[in-house]
Amino acid sequence: MLRFSPGRRRGTAAVLLAAASLMLTLGGCGVDRVTPQDARGKAGTDDKAGVGESARRVDCGKVKCIALTFDAGPGKDTPHLLDVLKEKRVPATFFLLGRNHVDRYPKVVKRMADEGHELANHTWSHRILTDLDEAEVREELALTQTAVEKITGRKPTLMRPPQGRTDGMVSEVSKELGLAQILWTVTAKDYSTTDSALIRQRVLDQAQGDGIILLHDIYDGTVPAVPSIIDELKHRGFTFVTVPELLAPGKAEPGVLYGPEKD
Repeated sequence: MLRFSPGRRRGTAAVLLAAASLMLTLGGCGVDRVTPQDARGKAGTDDKAGVGESARRVDCGKVKCIALTFDAGPGKDTPHLLDVLKEKRVPATFFLLGRNHVDRYPKVVKRMADEGHELANHTWSHRILTDLDEAEVREELALTQTAVEKITGRKPTLMRPPQGRTDGMVSEVSKELGLAQILWTVTAKDYSTTDSALIRQRVLDQAQGDGIILLHDIYDGTVPAVPSIIDELKHRGFTFVTVPELLAPGKAEPGVLYGPEKD
């Protein structure tokens, strides 16, 4: 989700909430999904077994893993979030927005990479990819690829389509650019509230093994909720991993959509 100025927030809130209610229903419409369990299982039978071993810090087939992910940053609160993650020794996956974020906070992006977090692509300007033509989709993704590579020396290998909306054409362009598509299993809808306690509770209520938590480091209530989310999930026996670690020894394949099974 995008960060709106105070004058625009009220006018866009209803649209955001309506769209959010459809995200998991419409996200990835018509595109097959691969679960983290399936990704790991495939690696065990594939001729290229072990291709993702370099990403594996823990064995998520044996340990209760969960991936903490943040969309649409970096923002003004991201440095404090990085302080929290460093203190608590938790890796995260950041799906970065290009315009007004990556290009505005290059030092924060560099810090993310230097501190071992996974940097991923959330498009350049948060346009809904399924509403665009092929050239526009390519531009939305390629601009952020280039911007991140310029700062870190490495292009992302993961992307998250805005609102989780993808289709066959988006998948083909993602494959062309070397990007796997990543959805989520847990959403706190933190774009709709500044109540950190509510954000925390929503995450904890949905948390499960092989989960992917979706938060946004650009909203005021989110970063304050993160320390207690981490503490409680660790207390429940969860191990925090990046998305590549969640899939290892499988490897996120370009163009493929990873996420929960459809209901």
